[in-house]
Amino acid sequence: MTSPISCRSCGSDRLETILRLGKMPLANAYLTREQLDRPEPRYPLDLAFCHSCALLQITETVPPEALFREYLYFSSYSDTVVQNAEEIVTRLIQSRNLNGNSLAGEIASNDGYLLQFYKRAGIPVLGIEPAANVAKVAIHERGIRTLCAFFGADLARGLREKGECVDVLHANNVLAHVADLNSVVSGMRLLLKENGMAVIEVPYVKEMVDHCEFDTIYQEHLCYFSLTALDRLFHRHGLVIDDVEHLPIHGGSLRLFVVPCHRAGNRPKVKAALAEESSWGVDKAGYYRGFAQRVDHLKATLLEVLKRLKGEGKRLAAYGAAAKGAVLLNYCGVGPEILEFVVDRSPHKQGKHMPGVRVLIQAPERLLEVTPDYVLLLVWNIADEVLEQQSEYRRRGGKFIIPIPEVRIV
Repeated sequence: MTSPISCRSCGSDRLETILRLGKMPLANAYLTREQLDRPEPRYPLDLAFCHSCALLQITETVPPEALFREYLYFSSYSDTVVQNAEEIVTRLIQSRNLNGNSLAGEIASNDGYLLQFYKRAGIPVLGIEPAANVAKVAIHERGIRTLCAFFGADLARGLREKGECVDVLHANNVLAHVADLNSVVSGMRLLLKENGMAVIEVPYVKEMVDHCEFDTIYQEHLCYFSLTALDRLFHRHGLVIDDVEHLPIHGGSLRLFVVPCHRAGNRPKVKAALAEESSWGVDKAGYYRGFAQRVDHLKATLLEVLKRLKGEGKRLAAYGAAAKGAVLLNYCGVGPEILEFVVDRSPHKQGKHMPGVRVLIQAPERLLEVTPDYVLLLVWNIADEVLEQQSEYRRRGGKFIIPIPEVRIV
């Protein structure tokens, strides 16, 4: 574990700590029954702002091998994520005139949730996924050609030398996870054909701050991006953001269309978005300083609601054994004394326990077997999807507690 004394993007030492969430277990390190008696490693979770390039980032780096070599997040278990992937792939096949002579790639390709749609259309694919267990699913269950490796400039250079350059390169929610940002972005430039395009999705820092989405801060998420910080990062590596879209997914995200600098257009949407960011103070620490106070207030409010309901004899559970759920439960100190169990659709998590608080994870069917009075929705970012899936539980009188951006009961 290292503590960077300089910005992960621009190298500046002008960092200011904005928020401290305390020492946290690894948010995706789910525990087996045999591991419950063992201590869990915990790492400080501090958020800092770079005064030089406007990048928000955490100050500790856990070795990626400890985080991603064996991973329990499978993208295919979120209908929202899969639908989002299918829509953008369909658009790009048409707009980029992709065919059997093209090559579509993805960095951190997970279980093939996105590349499967290119493959179905007869377009060759290349996935790059560091988690061996997840890559195995992509290869054997979906037939996705996948390299089990961490992506960076060296890997991209090797692929380029073999003639493996791509027409379109996806990177969904991966930039936030990489310790060496500059190596990954440099690798993107190397892997793209001269007329290629990278399509990149990142959670948007403004949504995180404005909506108090503190639980999206954890050890795997090293950086929290504004368009301004990203624009400066890409320019240093011969790339330019040619277009941008705002998406509701993951609590609010940016989708970037990135091309080599010599192919940049007039960029009207990008210029307008950069000007808007400047107006709300994207490169001033003042915008971020009130975040900590609002996070503390949300914690106090949620604990008051949960303890009151428990005191009234209500039965409580939670939905969604996601990393953000682990952060929220650990930061708020909510464990088995309040929650009977957590449910999750992923069979890879069922039977394990939440990091830190050690609440048992079960299948969603448990909600109908037990019918707890209230369910804390830890995956609030896909609330509509979950509420629809759990219509029978709600019909029976069950209620959901949605914690973010403010505590409410539905």
